[in-house]
Amino acid sequence: MRFILNNLGKIKCGEMSLAPLTLICGNNNAGKTYVTYALYGFFKLWHEFLSVDIDDSTIETLWHDGHVELDMNNFKEQAQDILNRGCKDYIKYMPRVFATKPDRFKDTAFGIKLENDDIRLNRSYHQDFGSGTKNIVSIDKKTDSTVVTVSLLVESSEAKITKQSAKKYIEIILTEMIFGELFPKTYIASTERTGAAIFRRDLYFARNRLLEQIGNTTGSNSSTDIIELAFRAHKNDYPLPVQDNVEFSRSLEDCGPNQSYIAKQHHEILESFADIIGGDYQVKKDGLFYIPKGSKGTRLSMQESSSSVRSLLDIGFYLRHQIQKGDFLMIDEPELNLHPSNQRRMARLFAQLINAGINVFVTTHSDYLIRELNTLIMLNSDREQLKQLATMEKYKQEELLIPSQLSVYIAKEASVALPDKKKKQICQTLVPVKIDSKYGMEVTTFDETIREMNRIQDKILDLIEEES
Repeated sequence: MRFILNNLGKIKCGEMSLAPLTLICGNNNAGKTYVTYALYGFFKLWHEFLSVDIDDSTIETLWHDGHVELDMNNFKEQAQDILNRGCKDYIKYMPRVFATKPDRFKDTAFGIKLENDDIRLNRSYHQDFGSGTKNIVSIDKKTDSTVVTVSLLVESSEAKITKQSAKKYIEIILTEMIFGELFPKTYIASTERTGAAIFRRDLYFARNRLLEQIGNTTGSNSSTDIIELAFRAHKNDYPLPVQDNVEFSRSLEDCGPNQSYIAKQHHEILESFADIIGGDYQVKKDGLFYIPKGSKGTRLSMQESSSSVRSLLDIGFYLRHQIQKGDFLMIDEPELNLHPSNQRRMARLFAQLINAGINVFVTTHSDYLIRELNTLIMLNSDREQLKQLATMEKYKQEELLIPSQLSVYIAKEASVALPDKKKKQICQTLVPVKIDSKYGMEVTTFDETIREMNRIQDKILDLIEEES
């Protein structure tokens, strides 16, 4: 599956494919956040824009015969056309995702191109639905079969559901069967997460003030005032990823005893996370606290805790209470407020996550994170000396990576073929990074800066040596 991104913020023309671990690097204001928000919006909202259509005759057969069989291959053949239409509709919605002007994306192209093996129909499936507490329709598909059987569970004369409602429900379920694996449940940790952690109880103060102001206008017969207040509230909206991030941060105490897939089956990942923050988060009756490792009764509120503890708060809760196998975790600049040693630990945490079946998407400025990922690739070798080195340096097998698990891009200027242009042009794009099993990847945006610093320091040292 390839994403086509043209005229999206700074990105003039770009394409990218996702892997279990996808990284976008680049300078500030290079377009990384635009790409991240655009992808998040589609993953979050695809149900609104994609829909399989079935003929009315299918429902008539179901009502008349009590069952009907559908071949999923027919819908698979339509998948690309469905995506094309859905992406066009999504572009119209993008101003709401980014909380910007309605015409901001009028020249934007957002597309998805399917590869041959993107849609797999080998899973079994069963779903019942109906009216009230009574199931009326059943949908079944066996493993490795493309045939879906839709059955009426009651006599058609007793079906307390309209044919159109049944058609809509069936279309929703078929759409999920076709696209559900392509666009899994997604969570984003935005760069605003540090502020959300400390101000999470007060972040709706503007909305509360609006309600108070509306209350003050009640009885004044001034509808204009209320409309004006509502318009101002809309103008203060935040991008959808930020809103969702804040909403999750505000409800951390409500996670309760829920245990995620990671907490149940990969508790070692939670231990790795605890090593990064140097402790743990705990919900008490009187609030949410950070408990430093090895402390005796010490507990710190988020206001008292370090910025690194706050920046990882929502990620920690999501890993412990919410994340499930196959989910898509997006983190904008995971290195925020982290010491280089912890940036390296984050790289190893990502490797553990993807090896446990979680998809991870990251934007980063961290050379430490990239270099540690390189180490995880290069140590994953059959060479006995490298195996011994990995053991000596305390790397675990579940932290090692192979190149096919990563897609890495640099947001930068490069020569690309623009749509409907004969010659290549220099413009902002997404440049794929080659990943070698022996040497890892070379992310030039960092290497150029490091070489420049080394060159200047070498000159300084030469001058010092000449003077002495």
